Parts: sequence; C-alpha cells; structure tokens
Amino acid sequence: MTTDTIPPLLRVENLNVCFPGAEGPRHIVKDVSFTLERGRCIALVGESGSGKSVTSRSLVGLPGEGATVTADRLDFDGQGLLDRPDRWWRDVRGNRIGFILQDALVSLDPLRPVGREISETLAVHGLGGLRNRHRRRELTEKLLDRVGVPDPPLRSRQRPGELSGGLRQRALIASAIALNPDLVIADEPTTALDVTVQAQVLSVLESMIADGTSVILVSHDLAVVARLADDILVMKGGRIVEAGSTDELLQHPRHPYTRQLIDAVPSEHTRGTRLSHGTPPSRTAAALFSRSGSDRAPHSGASGPLLEVRNVSKSYRGPDRVRRKVVNDISFVIERGETVGIVGESGSGKSTVARIALSLVTPDEGEVRFDGGAWSTATGKEQRSIRQRIAVVYQDPLSSFDPRWTVSRILRDAVNLGDSGNSARSDDRVVELLEMVGLSPHVGGTLPLQLSGGQRQRVAIARALATNPEIVVLDEAVSALDVSVQAQILDLLSDLQSQLNVSYLFISHDLGVIHHMSDRVLVMQGGRVVEQGNADEVFLSPQDPYTRRLLASLPRLQRA
Repeated sequence: MTTDTIPPLLRVENLNVCFPGAEGPRHIVKDVSFTLERGRCIALVGESGSGKSVTSRSLVGLPGEGATVTADRLDFDGQGLLDRPDRWWRDVRGNRIGFILQDALVSLDPLRPVGREISETLAVHGLGGLRNRHRRRELTEKLLDRVGVPDPPLRSRQRPGELSGGLRQRALIASAIALNPDLVIADEPTTALDVTVQAQVLSVLESMIADGTSVILVSHDLAVVARLADDILVMKGGRIVEAGSTDELLQHPRHPYTRQLIDAVPSEHTRGTRLSHGTPPSRTAAALFSRSGSDRAPHSGASGPLLEVRNVSKSYRGPDRVRRKVVNDISFVIERGETVGIVGESGSGKSTVARIALSLVTPDEGEVRFDGGAWSTATGKEQRSIRQRIAVVYQDPLSSFDPRWTVSRILRDAVNLGDSGNSARSDDRVVELLEMVGLSPHVGGTLPLQLSGGQRQRVAIARALATNPEIVVLDEAVSALDVSVQAQILDLLSDLQSQLNVSYLFISHDLGVIHHMSDRVLVMQGGRVVEQGNADEVFLSPQDPYTRRLLASLPRLQRA
C-alpha cells in the first residue's frame, strides 16, 4: 500500500451530540466532519460552549451523562467508535488513545500521589517489565522529567493538592502519554503552564507527532495552535464555521468570527486598547455598583498604598521532611486603581504570594498591611471587617464552588455577605452580575459541573465582584477562557478599574495578558523577585537573564 492510499487514523462524518434538557434536547455538536492523518495535528478552536470539548470527548466515548451521539461515520484506525462497551474502551483509552483533560485537579485522585496515578496507567496496560513495581517507578520519574516536572522523585510522592496548577497539569500529561498512544487528544493541555514549561510540553508533543503520533489539540491559545497544528477547525455554536491549513487560516481568515478570535489575542501591541472590538465600555458595571450602594466613605489610609507586602517569606515541609522556602523576602505595594502583575514559572511562589496577600496564609517573616493598617497580623475580628474589601478569583473555579449549589445560590451567598440588609434585591443583583460577565440569567439555575470551564471562571469573577471590593486578587483568572471571552473579561476588568478605581493583583503565566493589563510587573523565580518595574520596561527591555528566557519561550502569533 502506498503512502497516498493509507487510510486516515480518524474519520469523522456528520457527528452530532445532543443532551436532554427541560425544554427538549439540546443540540451541542452539529454535523461536524473531519479526517486526521497519522502524524498530523488538528486544532479545534472556538468560544467556550462552542462544542470543542464535547466533540473531543465523544471521540473517546466520554461525551457526558445523558448524551446521544450519532454519526454517519466515526472510525479510529478502521474500527467504529459508536456503541462500544466499557470493557472495549478500557483497553483503548490510555493504550491507543491518550486523553489530556482540561481540569487537572479534578482529573487526578486527590488522595493518591501523582506518581501512583501514572504508575497505575503503566500497570493496567503494561506487559512484561511494566508489571515490575521498581521498573514502573523508574519510568514514572522519566515521564515526569520529560514533561518538565522538577525533582521527579520528590514530586511523584506528592498528592495533587500539594502541587501547583502547572505541576498538576504536567503530571496529567505524563499519564496521558505514558504508553505512546497512536492518538493524543489534548483538551487545553497548556492552560495552566508558564511559557517555559509550555514550550517544553509543546516540544514533547511535537516530537510525538514527528514519530507518527496524531494529535487533536483543543485550545483557545492561538499562538500555541500556530506552533503545533497542521490544520485548524474553527467552531461556533456546535458547527465548524471555517477550516483550513494553519498558515492560511491565521494569515487570511475568511469568516468574521475567525477574525474576531485573532484580533482578541492580548499582547504588547494591544496595551491601552479594547480587545473585544465592537463592544462598548461596560455601563452595566457602573449601574450595578451605584445601585448597590458602593459609594462608601473614604477610609483612613486613603492617601497611602492600598496593599503593602513587606519582606515576606514562607516555607513548607515536603514529603521528605525538608523545609523549603517557597517565598523568599518579597516586597511590593499596590496603589489605588493600579494593576500589579506577577509572572514566573509554575512553582515559583506566585500563588503563595497571592494567599499571603489575602491573609489566607501567614508569612513566617514580614507582614502585609491593608489601607495603612495591620492585615496579616490582625485579629480575626479585625480581618472580618476588611475581608469584604478584598476579593479573589481562584485558579481552579470548580474546586472553589460547592458542587451542590446552583450558580444563583453561589452568587446570592456572596451578594448577601456584602449587603445583608438588602436581601430582597439579591436576585436582581445575581442577574446583573451574570450579565456583567457575559452569562445568560438562565445559567443561574445550573450546577457548576454542568458549565464549561470558561463559564465557571466567569461565575468565579462575578462572585468576586459581588461585595464591591477595592482590590481583587486574580490568580490565573482568565486562563480557562477562550480568547474572545477572555477579551471581554479583560475589557470588563479595565472598565471596572476606570469607573471604580479598583486595584488588581494579577497573577498569570500568560505574558501577553500581563503586559496588556499591568502597570507594574514582578518577575518571580524560585520564590524570589528577580526583576520588577514598569510593564513596558520589563517586557521590552528585560534586564535579568530569567526574564529574557521567559520572553524567548513565548509562542507568538504572527498577524497578517
């Protein structure tokens, strides 16, 4: 058989996926068709809720509870994928099709060390030497090293909750590629990764493609897509609205929606401009806060910095009982109406700094002051009086919600915390908050697990805004959002800052987002600040070698 007659590894013809709904079936994926050759990469891009993840999950028999999947043809290596029993899928998943899920913390067993999770994959599908425990441990550590996890013997013994988001994601990738599958479906595989580790993971995927592995990449990061994908499928409303080779589609997009996605990518070129073109500055934000009585009296420290972090350090004991400093002598201030960005590799201490700033973690040394008064050293009663004035959007929104509560109840709880005397208006406030972050009021009746990753992140931002805070700590707050929704949220945050003089501590691995949003930037490595200054100075004229290495690792989208 010649190369030209080799059948594609994957053939999808008129794939449709429906879910039951209160008002009838919900058609989520509509007549999707494509083929994937061996050793090639196809990317699915589009807004949150466009059907990307449902499409990819349907290819491994995991479309979701209650889903009805139909297709004229759905073949993998000549075998039909429809109506296969669970036992058949257990042999295929992990062995022939690797699946990298979007939400690493939920996907990993919180009670088991990550090394055991990877080792189990090897044990279930492995033959011969892979059934030897010591051999599996050795291979597990090699896999962790391959995806850029530092100190694999130590990290393999830690549970997911003891690892940063980036380290969890890398452990999940290691598990998915452990057996060198024929096809890897990667659903936002680099969402939680800093640019240096992202570059390393992309290199791993590139080498697998070069060796003949096929990849389906689901991503909202068009720069990542540009580096890895041979072809791109643009999805909107469950349909493919444009398809083509990567170079052709990114340089000469034909569909208005594709052009909108490309224009929404933040970078040094977009600083000071709106990303969601055609969307006027938010008036909903001003109306919401004025109606909710946010015109509070000035506070005593109105002339000084809003938040001061003074020489803070924090250490933790690892599973080897050795204490390691994760934050080492960090100092910075946040002025009123200012955005301070923090960038650095996963595990550099960024999120620990955020928790110290929120007074959720007490530093071993140093102190944090809020509005001129004690914060990290304040009593519980004193902290409760301040708590409403500082809000947070966590990196992993699903784990920060009560899974039994609807979105409306989650937001109502936050609204009543900030304005307990006006509970009769809380339902209206919930609707306003949802509209502020681009969600329909109907979302209020759903549970967090029924939302896409991007929708959950928007609910988390709405909850943070419910108490009319003066400062918001955003820990990877837009990492789960596609570029068009990310653009709307970033514009919204800018509008809020302009209208309300709110301050942000913005933590992200996305250098383009940080440059677009920040007034000043701190670059962290190994728990220390290695460089800080004006955003343009740091990004355009970096002085520290580590900062230069970060910028050199950044995948870039070449615009037409």
